[in-house]
Amino acid sequence: MKSQVENLCAGVVSRADILAVAGRDSLGGTSWTVQLGRRDSTTASASAANTNIPFLALNLTGLISAFANKGFAAKEMVALSGSHTMGQARCAVFRTRIYNETNIDASFATSRKSNCPSAGGDDNLAPLDASSPTSFDNAYFKNLVSKKSLLHSDQQLFIGGSTDAQVNAYSTDVGSFRTDFANATVKMGNLSPLTGTSGQIRTNCRKTN
Repeated sequence: MKSQVENLCAGVVSRADILAVAGRDSLGGTSWTVQLGRRDSTTASASAANTNIPFLALNLTGLISAFANKGFAAKEMVALSGSHTMGQARCAVFRTRIYNETNIDASFATSRKSNCPSAGGDDNLAPLDASSPTSFDNAYFKNLVSKKSLLHSDQQLFIGGSTDAQVNAYSTDVGSFRTDFANATVKMGNLSPLTGTSGQIRTNCRKTN
């Protein structure tokens, strides 16, 4: 995509904007206006990413706090978590959940173990939403209600806590979920983007100029 854009409009459209637009358009079933004008970073930091992205082992209180630190309410956190209705996770990430946790449907755990042994197979993949892994729908929330979430941090949203009601609501109203997800995604896209003369417009998405 970047090379085609560069051929038409060299040095104008950033990698960051391309990702934002492509991310929206890849979902299907919902849409929002992507605010454009981002510029690309001139550095990359794994430690900064790990510091800013909520840790998968967090409990509900920790998740709410992590999102609140970025200005998001618990409802927005639940909506954004619905992105896990698509995508995959590595065995190493969900092994502890399917072997050691009790708030998980037994048959679901057994089915995941077939591709994720108790030792080895760390890079084996499983869909975050086994029922409709390529559809942007509300199956993720239905999975939470039935204790069929793949990740520990996801199931924390439905453990008898303060976010249960919102999960229940989205599980029965896909339109409400999509609307709230779109609004929260626009807000997330405004978290300190590089604009103006900050950063750069990369000519190659994989590296700085």
